[in-house]
Amino acid sequence: MLRTITFAALSLMLVTAIIYRPSEAFQASLQGLTVWWNIVFPGLLPFLTMLELMLAFGAVHALGTLLHPLMRRLFRLPGEAGFALVLGWTGGFPAGAESAAALRKTGLLTRSEGQRLLEMAHMPSPLFIIVVVGAGFLNRPELGLAIAGTVWLTGLLSSLVLARFSREQPQMAEEQPRHTGLFRRAAAAMADARNRDGRSFGKTLGDAVTVSVAKLMAIGGFMMMCAVIAGLVETLLNNAIPAPLLTGLLESHIGAFSAATAQIPGGQPWNIAAITAILSWGGLSSLLQAGSALGGTDLSVWRLAVHRLLQAILAFILSLTVTNLIVKYAGAVIDSSPAMLQNGSHEKRTGPWRVSELPDIWPHMPVALLTFAGILVLLCLISAGAARRDRPYGR
Repeated sequence: MLRTITFAALSLMLVTAIIYRPSEAFQASLQGLTVWWNIVFPGLLPFLTMLELMLAFGAVHALGTLLHPLMRRLFRLPGEAGFALVLGWTGGFPAGAESAAALRKTGLLTRSEGQRLLEMAHMPSPLFIIVVVGAGFLNRPELGLAIAGTVWLTGLLSSLVLARFSREQPQMAEEQPRHTGLFRRAAAAMADARNRDGRSFGKTLGDAVTVSVAKLMAIGGFMMMCAVIAGLVETLLNNAIPAPLLTGLLESHIGAFSAATAQIPGGQPWNIAAITAILSWGGLSSLLQAGSALGGTDLSVWRLAVHRLLQAILAFILSLTVTNLIVKYAGAVIDSSPAMLQNGSHEKRTGPWRVSELPDIWPHMPVALLTFAGILVLLCLISAGAARRDRPYGR
């Protein structure tokens, strides 16, 4: 009862604030829409559609069989988790949560395995970090690579620690004899999954696109809502809360822009550390997106929030330390001035982004898809080598 009253009161307060400040609400909503349409939509649509198709045609089950030896050794997870992990790390929010939820719904993961996979795979988009943040916001693509590396490293370290403390073993029964080749078992798993689905290619493709677009519409709604809340709170409190802190807590894309253009006394190393922490946290928007994806499962978004918060703290400390070392030992590698905008100006932007000011994501999508496929192939080869080492001599 108390929870219902609280949410009702908060909703009423939000509606009142929008009526009181309609111009600020419109501008903030437009900013969230611009980010979603130009960055999130093109960056996620191919990956979400591909996830639906690969699940329907059994490709995920085949990859799970191939990746099982490697994932069992590294993270104590079934092989299907390897596909979800690569998808989340290349597709960005909330592709990892979508894939973890899909595997949990199909029974391929236990609750504990699904929760650990969710915490590992729910990561920001590398395209956004490198292209938009690095090349666009900071005007330094190499800094985007450094930020992405720090986010991935802290995510991987925390995930490995969680895996080491987990006592649960992967539960993936092998229905075929051990002497059967790994690739033959993968082909059998793929055929079995395809037969269970039974839909034609046209039906599967139509369903995949429809489901993916519906999910992207929900994601856009979450982003716009969080952008409006951030804009209204910032206006009503008369900038009493620092803009990077407020926007970063609610929406990571807008928060990264705010942190990149903020006047921070410590100079650009602190700007970069703030961006890294915001992207590692992901914002309330990414948690809402994950919660929407987890509907119908027993996975906890609250545990995910705690994990993301701890990763953000670790990423901030690591990024600040590494950046200061670069400044100290590499001279003027990083300029201490604020990040430049696309037009070369150092002024802090307060209005919504224009489409012409955002780097285009679409030209980079073939590279992202090839990277996704390349990582999967590499992991499958490594896993096949690990399986061969585990096989008794003479078999």
